[in-house]
Amino acid sequence: MKHYFQKISIITLALLVLFSTFSFTVDTHYCGDFLVDISINGDADGCGMKMDMTSNAKKKNCCKDEIFKIDGQKELQVQTSDQFTCKHQYFLKAFIVTSIDLHKENKSTLHFFNNFSPPDIPIDYQVYYQTFLI
Repeated sequence: MKHYFQKISIITLALLVLFSTFSFTVDTHYCGDFLVDISINGDADGCGMKMDMTSNAKKKNCCKDEIFKIDGQKELQVQTSDQFTCKHQYFLKAFIVTSIDLHKENKSTLHFFNNFSPPDIPIDYQVYYQTFLI
């Protein structure tokens, strides 16, 4: 069970790093109040209506495009070997030692003797020491 949890957490953290560096855009095209097309990382197709603005200046275009841009992280923090101090080495050593001990499987072999009779006592100790209950 511990191995499955560890694998799931590793995959989750890797996907988190991967998706935090992605950036994408969502392009939508509305004709009036109705959504006509949605496109991810591309241009949304129009509805085909072209309004001629030269014939009548009072008419407005009923179509509109909206662009939502989500930027990802541009730079990841890189730790160089110059920043690896003695305190980091102590922490790393302690972490490795404890993690190795945590992931060891303890196989204890306990033997229970259900049909074991006690040994015969050749001497009656109460008589030998002359200790009697009165």
